[in-house]
Amino acid sequence: MGSHDISITYQTGRRDRPLSFIRVRASAGDPRRGWLTADGLTLPVALGRGGIKANKREGDGGTPRGVFRPKRLWWRADRHVRPTTFLAVRAIRAEDAWCEDPASRHYNRAIRLARGEAGDRLRREDHLYDFIVEIDHNFSPRIAGRGSAVFLHLARVNFSPTAGCISMTRSAMLRLLRRMGPLTRIVIG
Repeated sequence: MGSHDISITYQTGRRDRPLSFIRVRASAGDPRRGWLTADGLTLPVALGRGGIKANKREGDGGTPRGVFRPKRLWWRADRHVRPTTFLAVRAIRAEDAWCEDPASRHYNRAIRLARGEAGDRLRREDHLYDFIVEIDHNFSPRIAGRGSAVFLHLARVNFSPTAGCISMTRSAMLRLLRRMGPLTRIVIG
């Protein structure tokens, strides 16, 4: 498909182009749950156990307040077909992990771990990380201790709080992915 074809696709209708922004807010009665709204779409989400925090710190369980952009989608190709999205997509491999160590030069970055090496692996037995949208929280510049591995990912069945991420059902994630692109702003708070 050439660049001319892409511009035609974007002009065919609102649903054929990426969202300009997504808003995430906490629920009035429970700061660990919330709502994601975008272009008439409203989806329930689970937030961090610490609620939404303006001054995010590593390990505080807070979902960071701010405006972010999605970087890419990581997905379990061994469990699901590649989803439709405007984002860059990468299949999760067994060695893929995320560095949450503020003392490491790789802090808040994707890393590769050897078999048997400890770390926060992206390939999990449960289904929480079957789809991960990496966002640019604490991305450039990276500041040690300001939080790492803040993703949009799948929720637990009971929508229990996350460690600071935003989680949702699989059907909500797939619906959102169809409209999410690298310029979509994710407004939290």
